[in-house]
Amino acid sequence: MKNPHSREKRRGARRNQRGFTLTEVLIAIFILLVGIVAVAQLVPASIGSNSVNRNDSSALVFAQRQMDQFLNQPLAYTAFIQTIDSQTFTCNLGDPTQPNQLIGSDHVLFYNQLVIDFSQSPPVANYSFLYHDPNDPAEVVYDVRWAVYTTTNGGAVTSKRFILGARKKGGNGIYNPVTLDTILYK
Repeated sequence: MKNPHSREKRRGARRNQRGFTLTEVLIAIFILLVGIVAVAQLVPASIGSNSVNRNDSSALVFAQRQMDQFLNQPLAYTAFIQTIDSQTFTCNLGDPTQPNQLIGSDHVLFYNQLVIDFSQSPPVANYSFLYHDPNDPAEVVYDVRWAVYTTTNGGAVTSKRFILGARKKGGNGIYNPVTLDTILYK
């Protein structure tokens, strides 16, 4: 036989047990929604940041490739003709008759460093070119500009300083240029 007192105790225990109230559930849902909205706002920001980094990286790779072309030329050369993806460009490499002067594209001093000034139009002929990337489905165009500082000794070229800038052109955004600065001694 069962004890009647134990049945009452069980009923009393059930009355003392409480679940979540509607207010507690609504507060929990609100807190969860605030967290989800905060995370959802981070997604577009990270996509935009990724796009900017990709543009900077591709401009840097293109600038490095172009700088390698300059550095592979003999110091005595004043120009060379370059073909990239069936696009032909004449690239001037300074002027030994104007030593100790920066010749080529316009430049500015930015935080104590010389950088190419892309705000000047039109670009200097043979010290700039527009490269249309045929492999990119978005038909990316790179604006490449440079200036050369030639040092001579007795009429012979002893060194050249190349300041090269490259940036993606067009599209919906503002693309910052990438600047490379190097000196070639031989």
